[in-house]
Amino acid sequence: MTATPNGYVTVIWQTRAKPGKETALRDFITAAVTPSRNDPGNIDYEAHQVEGDQAAFVIYERWESRQHLDDHLGAPRMQGLVPQMLELIDGSIEDGITLLQPFRPSN
Repeated sequence: MTATPNGYVTVIWQTRAKPGKETALRDFITAAVTPSRNDPGNIDYEAHQVEGDQAAFVIYERWESRQHLDDHLGAPRMQGLVPQMLELIDGSIEDGITLLQPFRPSN
């Protein structure tokens, strides 16, 4: 992962709850949103549940720099959440990560 030319980093994270874990994953994500929003360098941190698919979740987040994102991911609080999250989601955390790089038309 690298920072954008503007310096900030945008992350889209998509995941699916294991069958029967939809409510538990929603509650887990809900509890994690506010602390993440308060992490240094956070610009946006928004959680979404996909309309019509209660097992599908998307988190949109922006960070002032790659270092801020790395600090967030490496924080003891986040490291402690990983095993709990893996009990609730299908697949790995890394499989759902997409990094976005903004660009603008020349006009």
